[in-house]
Amino acid sequence: MWQQTEFRLPPKSRGFHLVTQEVLRALPPLDHLRCGLLHLFIQHTSASLTINENADPTVRGDLERHFNQFVPERAPYYEHDYEGDDDMPAHIKCTTIGASLTIPITDGRLNLGTWQGIYLCEHRNHAGSRTLVATVQGE
Repeated sequence: MWQQTEFRLPPKSRGFHLVTQEVLRALPPLDHLRCGLLHLFIQHTSASLTINENADPTVRGDLERHFNQFVPERAPYYEHDYEGDDDMPAHIKCTTIGASLTIPITDGRLNLGTWQGIYLCEHRNHAGSRTLVATVQGE
């Protein structure tokens, strides 16, 4: 069985956002799948997806602060600055973190670890909604 769903996450402020429940609401029912995979792909070059801590929100803040130090705005060697100081750093952060995730499905549920959740990593100061493509396969 293969199913593909395209959906939008509402605009989020710059930072790392736990979106596991939003993603689950957008997916087709998984309860009939004994074994499968969810592949998530974000159709943007200035936001990314990752899996990380789902319980302590300080992790999300620490990640945002670290990436802002790791990939600063207004680096003197950036040429791509037409869309603002946050644009080129957003592209670098997206490339570093990644645009897709693959998550196992076991007995009708995402097989994430106890402390894991899906993050939308928003790298722009004033971003719009973000489009994701979810592909579910399994039996």
